[in-house]
Amino acid sequence: MNKSLLVIVALVGCVLADKTVYFSEKFEDGESFRDRWVESKFKGAEQGKFKLSHGKFYGDAERDMGIQTSQDARFYGISAKLEKPFSNEGKTLVVQFTVKHEQKIDCGGGYIKLYPTDTDQDNLNGDSDYLIMFGPDICGYSTKKVHVIFNYKGTNLLTKKEIKCKDDELTHMYTLIVRPDNTYEVKIDNEKVESGTLEEDWSFLAPKRIPDPSASKPEDWEDNEKIDDPEDTKPEDWDKPEFIPDPDAKMPEDWDEEMDGQWAPAKINNPEYQGEWKPKKIDNPNYKGPWIHPEIDNPDYKEDSNLYRYENIGAVGFDLWQVKSGTIFDNILITDSEEYAEEFGKETWGVTKDAEKAAKDALDEEEKKLEEAKKAEEELASKDKNDEDADEAEDLDADEEDKAEKDEL
Repeated sequence: MNKSLLVIVALVGCVLADKTVYFSEKFEDGESFRDRWVESKFKGAEQGKFKLSHGKFYGDAERDMGIQTSQDARFYGISAKLEKPFSNEGKTLVVQFTVKHEQKIDCGGGYIKLYPTDTDQDNLNGDSDYLIMFGPDICGYSTKKVHVIFNYKGTNLLTKKEIKCKDDELTHMYTLIVRPDNTYEVKIDNEKVESGTLEEDWSFLAPKRIPDPSASKPEDWEDNEKIDDPEDTKPEDWDKPEFIPDPDAKMPEDWDEEMDGQWAPAKINNPEYQGEWKPKKIDNPNYKGPWIHPEIDNPDYKEDSNLYRYENIGAVGFDLWQVKSGTIFDNILITDSEEYAEEFGKETWGVTKDAEKAAKDALDEEEKKLEEAKKAEEELASKDKNDEDADEAEDLDADEEDKAEKDEL
């Protein structure tokens, strides 16, 4: 190994060593996960149950084990407390996890939430206060997006941008990075799909500039680029009716005006009708362009350099509704290191994704063959039934012929 490569390896090792992992969950110890996770009881009989599963297809039976929604048309709530609550003040916050919608999800959430320490886990529900909500949401053809919602002073703020999520049946990794300089980044499968600043892409603060309330457009301001030509006049022969009596119409010979009333020919479109007359347009000599409302500094704007900061991150969980169950969550990570999150993703999702795709393709091929065999069997059964019906019809015809011959004798 050359010296430059040694230096790079050493630097990477230092970066990964200088990290804090606040939470990590890979569900690789079987049912023991239930000692760490608490399922909500808030919805009673409508509350769906999570089960441990790697799904119908997978890349590695152990590595791909996760918690899966198991009942259709149910609310789901499950959460785990962090070993120690933390604040991300002055540090990067990375939230990462994998989602697998192997059920061809039609409508349901696949997002994770960070909660404050005092969250009531037994009664976790949609009204439970959360700090950050992140992940895919799919419903029909119109909603296929990644939610990134921040709670700021008690209000949940949705991103102004549309971030498209993955909607196939494979496992995908979602990563949210929030930096102390109030910038952010969203990754899917370790690839950046969106980034920007918190202040620009969410409505954390009042706008810096607002229209001057004391200013208004002058009454004589001309913002019409074109005007009617004042010298243009309507031709004298312009006004023709839209419909005229059909000149080829003739009163029926059997028309009786005493019985049928006065006859009138049907109306047809008038070929000489020209529609409503309008004067032609000319350039407006007084045109000044569009009036732009002058702006002033917004007195309600107050800068906040800590938009990114949360003081009491104490739990992580999933609070969802799913019409069709089957989603699997896995490889959950909360850390302050972007580099470690990327490596963690490569060592979990990255190791099994290709084998999972191959398993999915093999399963699809097997299901296709079974479907073709079933179709062939149904077609054969239908043909046999048609043959039997034809034989019965021939027998009936023969019986009728025999009966007719006997009647003649």
